[in-house]
Amino acid sequence: MQLPVVYQKAKEQVFTIWKTLRPLLTVHVGLASSAKAIIILEQCGKNKGYQEMDACGFHPEGGCCMLDGPEKIESTINMKTLWKNISVEGIDIIFSRDAGRYICDYTYYTSLYYGNGRAAFIHVPPLSKSVTADFLGKALQTIILEMLRQCGEERE
Repeated sequence: MQLPVVYQKAKEQVFTIWKTLRPLLTVHVGLASSAKAIIILEQCGKNKGYQEMDACGFHPEGGCCMLDGPEKIESTINMKTLWKNISVEGIDIIFSRDAGRYICDYTYYTSLYYGNGRAAFIHVPPLSKSVTADFLGKALQTIILEMLRQCGEERE
């Protein structure tokens, strides 16, 4: 599902995903336009600091995702472990604790909030000659399968 670059609409769609589909894990993928050939595994979402305007010229009230929410929420997926244990030939994978304060981090925090931490966020580079859609799809499949393994270990 493609989410709009609009804070409120993205929040509503994330809520709907969690309420109607009730997934084991929700994986969000966002574009890191400055990254050339790097996949970034994001560990946590932040609640405050959203001052940049969205595509409709708005930003959240108080620059905040959830007025009653905690400062940050960690994913139940251990991204650092994932980062250490996975490699994809032809692209670097890095670990991050800051997804930025725009729609990506806002969506991630919202999903972590509604999903009790059962969400993940991956920043990907723009498509290019070296990072094709097919290549990126296979890389994401490898990463998501490892995330699902972590979910399985957690349930045991």
